[in-house]
Amino acid sequence: MAGNTTRAAYRTLRADPVMAGLIAAAGRYRAEPLPDHPPFESLARAIAHQQLHGAAAESILARFIAACGSGGGGFPTPQQVLDAGDAQLRGAGFSYAKIAALKDLAAKTLSGIVPARAELDTLSDLQIIERLTAVRGIGRWTVEMMLMFQLQRPDVLPVDDFGVRNGFRLAYRLRAMPRPRALAQFGERWQPHRSLAAWYLWRANDLARRKLLPHGGRPPRIALQPAVRKARPRRARK
Repeated sequence: MAGNTTRAAYRTLRADPVMAGLIAAAGRYRAEPLPDHPPFESLARAIAHQQLHGAAAESILARFIAACGSGGGGFPTPQQVLDAGDAQLRGAGFSYAKIAALKDLAAKTLSGIVPARAELDTLSDLQIIERLTAVRGIGRWTVEMMLMFQLQRPDVLPVDDFGVRNGFRLAYRLRAMPRPRALAQFGERWQPHRSLAAWYLWRANDLARRKLLPHGGRPPRIALQPAVRKARPRRARK
């Protein structure tokens, strides 16, 4: 997202009064540099982190590297993952579902479906999403985070992300969560700088917790997610 902090990006976002208020309250975008891992390693790490706290996932990754890598702390190659037995990967702490995902990732990396970084940089966002979500266990959200923070793509709006949707709800004073498709349509006004817009929607959650969220004006007309009704307890028959 580093290239998303230009004057043109801020000029585009500030045309939206609510976004202008968020920018004023949160300040300019602050880069969060990430290690420049190859695609295979980035996705393998993402698989390890699924449904786990960071410390637990990092512990599993450390055992995985020690058990399957070539020594010296080097990350295992796709071939080393394919050569590893299930018992070896289970010993590192992976579930059978994650083992299947890692093996599929390794096979698709060797076959070229998951490309090397040089080729990845030549593909469009949509092409990357289509290629990488072909891997078992890799969903669109995982690829969108990779696009935004590792590949530094400037125009990604992860509309299925809870933080983005909730930040939009808070900033625009909605009574319920926006539907993902409706949020995607609304966000077209931020093109081609939607990654930066997403960053400010995440900041809206922080500002709300600190009671610093600016007043959003009149809520826009946008399709909302229906509220989940709680089932009424049944009365016992007499």
